[in-house]
Amino acid sequence: MKVLQALAMVNAVLENASGPVSVYVADDHGELVAAATMDGSAPDTRLNAQRKAYTAARSDARSTGELAAKVAEDPVERASFDPFFTFFKGGVAIFEEGVRTGAVGVSGLPGEEDERLAHHAISQAGLSLG
Repeated sequence: MKVLQALAMVNAVLENASGPVSVYVADDHGELVAAATMDGSAPDTRLNAQRKAYTAARSDARSTGELAAKVAEDPVERASFDPFFTFFKGGVAIFEEGVRTGAVGVSGLPGEEDERLAHHAISQAGLSLG
């Protein structure tokens, strides 16, 4: 993933959000590539978006929602994950030619809407969901 693609994803989220959100685009290690917080966003949305992108970038799941479903019945397994992981919807992995290259995290709206915005941003940048 290139910086211009990351910026395109940030812009896609900002242009399509129905309310104030934070968006964080991470590389495959979960490190910052691009981010933004809309005016009116709650301060905790910044960290939540970061954690969602980090989780989707570093886990074996394609999204934070998928990871949450995978471990829903096993609190011991959930407790064994990286403590920075989150299981809230809105983190989605990015793939290029079948290889995970990063992730987008969106926070500030209901989880399904955060995740929808992340999916839309990835497709707007010409990247893949898996």
